[in-house]
Amino acid sequence: METVHKVCLVFTIIGALNWGLIGFFDFNLVEALFMENNVISRIVYSLVGICGLINVGLLFNHITHDPIK
Repeated sequence: METVHKVCLVFTIIGALNWGLIGFFDFNLVEALFMENNVISRIVYSLVGICGLINVGLLFNHITHDPIK
């Protein structure tokens, strides 16, 4: 499961960098890479969104694994 979390973290970072580029420079890297192919762009955006949701679990991972002190 750790590998899945790491892959999802990479996708989440890619999504964050893309949003940073949009915010600072009005440049969408996903659209630049895949041109006008909406299907591939939607797949990339969907993967980033799903990975972001999976990474939410990392926030609460310590609750289930920390022993009560």
